[in-house]
Amino acid sequence: MSRLTDPTYLSFPFELGAEGPRTVRRREHVREQIEQVLFTVAGERVFRLEFGAGVKRLVFEPYTEALREMTHKRLSAALTDVLLGEVDPKTLEVEVTPADEAGAVLGEQRLVIKVSYRLATINSSETQTVVVSAGDPGG
Repeated sequence: MSRLTDPTYLSFPFELGAEGPRTVRRREHVREQIEQVLFTVAGERVFRLEFGAGVKRLVFEPYTEALREMTHKRLSAALTDVLLGEVDPKTLEVEVTPADEAGAVLGEQRLVIKVSYRLATINSSETQTVVVSAGDPGG
């Protein structure tokens, strides 16, 4: 692939190795950006207060159709903004599923978020599934 269509990026989280900073290609970079949006709480970044969706908090909310719709809209808007130029916005799809529909163990609080998109410059369809559990550290 050409360096113009598939450049290298610094990895997230930033890591230094013997050869210098770790880098990633476009596919992994977009996946890292999606995780940053999902797990960063709005207001957490000093110079980008609107950045983030804070999905860890949603695990503890009662799952209703209104919450699903609000979460879908929030995630779609946040991801569209962050992935502008990398992902064709018409192809971005976000699906949110509660634990009981995702086959979780009874009593386990879990939310499954599936993000599908097409990378604009290399015309490649990608899907990323993120499972958010109440017992996970952070958030």
